[in-house]
Amino acid sequence: MKKALKITLSVLAWILLIFALLITIMVFTSDKNNGVPSLFGRSPLTVESGSMEPTFKKGDLIIAKEIDNINELKEGDVISFWTNEIIDGEKVINTHRIVEVKDENGTKSFRTKGDNNNENDSYLVFQGDIIGKWTGTRLPVFGKIMKFLKTKTGFLVCILIPMAIFFLFELFKLIMVIVQMKQQPAALTESDEEEIKKRAIEEYLAEQNKLKEKENSQTEPEAETKSDEQASEEKTTAQDTSEQ
Repeated sequence: MKKALKITLSVLAWILLIFALLITIMVFTSDKNNGVPSLFGRSPLTVESGSMEPTFKKGDLIIAKEIDNINELKEGDVISFWTNEIIDGEKVINTHRIVEVKDENGTKSFRTKGDNNNENDSYLVFQGDIIGKWTGTRLPVFGKIMKFLKTKTGFLVCILIPMAIFFLFELFKLIMVIVQMKQQPAALTESDEEEIKKRAIEEYLAEQNKLKEKENSQTEPEAETKSDEQASEEKTTAQDTSEQ
């Protein structure tokens, strides 16, 4: 039971550490990428409005994949992109559906629209504005969690403290292993092993000698008994002969 509990705690600790590391990477990459986190070419984004309902809702977490070739984009695709709006000193990101693809003198642009909006967006989206294409992944409510984790309080409570607990747990395990090793007897040297083998052989030979002596002691009385019987028979035979 104790062993199973230790394994379970260890697995949970590693899961917590991996999660914390992933969040840490995304937070730091977001600082270098205008506030957009990125991991292996994918960006988790928080939905800030209900313009795309019912496809996804405000507070959901969606994943946008970087575009390798803009020519692959077509009508019906959902893309995340920078807009010209600025709120609280930060550029606004929209995630809307492409309703028209324009190509003017080899320069592509896209007309977009929110699924829950009645009108198309008033601006065109160009290649430099695009963050990525929605992969279809949607995690309800997780967007709010991600937004909280990007704050100083969220990073402290959900990242730094769990990581500190993990390292303390691993340190405790290391100390326990060292204590157990000290409590165990010291490992035998090669000379000690040879001495043990020598004693074992000597004890075995002594046992064998005892068995032989015991067998010999049992055989001698039997031999004496047979000699007495033979002598008696010879005496009886001699008496019979003399009488004749």
